[in-house]
Amino acid sequence: MIPNLIPDPEPEGELRKFGLMRKSYLENHRRGIYSGLLLSGELKKHLLMIQEQAEERFDLLVEQMAKREGVTEQLKAQDQMLWVRRINNIRTRAEEIVREEIIYIL
Repeated sequence: MIPNLIPDPEPEGELRKFGLMRKSYLENHRRGIYSGLLLSGELKKHLLMIQEQAEERFDLLVEQMAKREGVTEQLKAQDQMLWVRRINNIRTRAEEIVREEIIYIL
């Protein structure tokens, strides 16, 4: 059987924050995995999959933390600056969890 030398087209989708974070992590800390994915043509597919998982987890964490900590639309209406500080704090913590659970794993 003759091998297919024409690579599959790259998957559709734009790499955003978490996909780019994963790419950087692989490039800098997991060169073998990065090279293998790149050579096999699976890198973008992998990055998009990780990105989707990370974004879903991030959104869920932000929603859960905000609910638990009382960061609501009512607070936003009453004291917008307090709401901004608290939601930014929640987003920072959620991003750190996502980095540890999804981005920086093998």
